Amino acid sequence: MCQDHHENTNHTPPRQDEDNNLEPFPWDIGIFDAHCHPTDTMSSVASIPTMSARVLTVMSTRADDQDLVPALASSHGIPSVEALTSPTTHAILPAFGWHPWFSHHLYDDSLPASSATYPASLSPSEAKLAHYKSVLTPSPEEDDAFISSLPDPLPLSTYLPQLRSRLESHPLSLVGEVGLDKGFRLPVPWSEPALSSRDAGLTPGGREGRWLSPYRVALPHQTAILVAQLRVAGELGRACSVHGVQAHGALFDALSGMWKGFEKEVVPRRKQKLVAEGAEDWGDDEGEEEGGERTREGRLVVAARPYPPRICLHSFSGPVQVVRQYLHASIPARIFFSFSVAINLATEGGASKFPDVVRACPDDRILVESDLHVAGERMDGMLEEMYRRICEIKGWGLRDGVERIARNYEEFVFG
Repeated sequence: MCQDHHENTNHTPPRQDEDNNLEPFPWDIGIFDAHCHPTDTMSSVASIPTMSARVLTVMSTRADDQDLVPALASSHGIPSVEALTSPTTHAILPAFGWHPWFSHHLYDDSLPASSATYPASLSPSEAKLAHYKSVLTPSPEEDDAFISSLPDPLPLSTYLPQLRSRLESHPLSLVGEVGLDKGFRLPVPWSEPALSSRDAGLTPGGREGRWLSPYRVALPHQTAILVAQLRVAGELGRACSVHGVQAHGALFDALSGMWKGFEKEVVPRRKQKLVAEGAEDWGDDEGEEEGGERTREGRLVVAARPYPPRICLHSFSGPVQVVRQYLHASIPARIFFSFSVAINLATEGGASKFPDVVRACPDDRILVESDLHVAGERMDGMLEEMYRRICEIKGWGLRDGVERIARNYEEFVFG
């Protein structure tokens, strides 16, 4: 996610012009931002109709933007299969979810009293204290002032029906941004001097340049919130955009636990050679079980499952070994890998491993995103730079590469 990373990404990558000797960028094919956050800076959304990108996949992350994202989609249009191929399209694809940075704002009220983080037997103020002392690490035992600065937590029994309702109201919408993050620390409460100089153009609720506290959200709690949201995605057959920072193993464990018992059969090569030619059926066809039926909007109808049918690992920062782990033939979900300049090229270490990771990704599983909190020319420029980088690494011609990624985006969204 967005504001904290992008504060250090102030450059606008050069766009093609007569002076830089770059091959003209094929915007006419269709450029798709698989993950971004323009509702963090609402003053920038007026520039969306002037952008060259065709569709922006806009994430929600917390209480402050759950209504902003569908409002933006309603005012700027939602894509259809036909719109993806139209050069006049400037559409918003909404995604609904609760980011791991804010997962402590939710609590699971289905837990038994012995393990509840928000004890129903206590008063609301006492239960709030108990919840945050339980889910934050280190526990802020002596820091009641910090806990008081946090919002009253919301029960999953309230949030999950809201999530389901938003998804059903927007038939092509995704679940996102959700995930796990071991590294993030909560910002300190606003001080009076900081609050007086706060940028009023930013949507409240983010870090907004504040110092960081020592507190993190305990990974088991993050995982519970993630899994609860992904179950809704699985029940409704929706794709999802997943955040994973310093938690690649934990994220894989959480996802693989959801599809346990639904793995595809992996037929050994020796057994394959024994099957008569033309009689093979390895069960790999996407949507075969559902017969290829699609909704009126064009989304593939899939049977309800405990896991999402398609998952984008956004701004994927893991090593090649993790890519290969997600490509195992037994995994029933289709895994995509998305990359952004803002994250993948922000550090020397990330940039150095980036080419090998891209080469390890199958051609039909790559997406591009900005992960940017400001719409407009800068977002277009960062998308163009990443498209060019990936095409160069893959050895694709620019038009060919852009067409490939457009097909990948269509499959990710529509199935």
